[in-house]
Amino acid sequence: MKRKKVLSLLLVCLLAVGVQAARVDTVMVKSPSMNKDVKVVFVVSDKALAKQNCPVLFLLHGYGGDATNWIKKKPELKQIVDEKGWIVVCPDGNDSWYWDSPKDPSFKYETFVAKELVAYTDSHYATIADKKARAITGLSMGGHGALWLATRHKDVFGAVGCMSGGVDIRPFPLNWKMKERLGEYVANKASWDAHTVMTAVEGLENGDLAITIDCGSSDFFYEVNKSLHNKLLARKIDHDFVVRPGGHTWSYWVSSLDFQVVFFDRFFKK
Repeated sequence: MKRKKVLSLLLVCLLAVGVQAARVDTVMVKSPSMNKDVKVVFVVSDKALAKQNCPVLFLLHGYGGDATNWIKKKPELKQIVDEKGWIVVCPDGNDSWYWDSPKDPSFKYETFVAKELVAYTDSHYATIADKKARAITGLSMGGHGALWLATRHKDVFGAVGCMSGGVDIRPFPLNWKMKERLGEYVANKASWDAHTVMTAVEGLENGDLAITIDCGSSDFFYEVNKSLHNKLLARKIDHDFVVRPGGHTWSYWVSSLDFQVVFFDRFFKK
């Protein structure tokens, strides 16, 4: 009887060893536009590693963060990626707000993420190289970045999410190094107007993107998110808008991603 229990335990252990989570690659990706290497974390499902083409989710960090934030704060991302059969791509945004800065030519993060990194991902991993299988989301600065990039590159991304996003930068002219990227607000108002999501969405037609936006009810970005929601309603742009209890915190974002995973999974399965 004891021998059977030992053999059963050994079998369970062997099966557990055989179950693998997604592989995490940390890669320095060359950016020709900025003439430098940018750190990128790729979370690659077993399906993709087996050379089966998979959808891709680009997942952006917030101000003060880096490419490793998401995998550190939500380690179960590996299991999610394997379960869904995706590739998740987390680039280092370097407090850029994911713009091509009109003031600093060394900051071309729109070009890097929307063009160079997409091309790199498609050429180095087993992807479905089509906007119908490519989505982007992020938190805070990254929420702004996701909407900024998706609305300006509708041929690249088919779906977009935003978690607690800084979707209107203009109420915060002294914060988060934005003036270093765009210049002082008073002297460069036209540039600030041109680089906010609130203006970028004016180029959207209904159906261009699948859109999901959420924000905590106690978040300092709640009012600008509500304004964006109302603007999309006025323009008759279909979108999800979710308000949940919470502030500008990682506990909110790790929970938020679970809801957005459901949204993107539904989009990819179409």
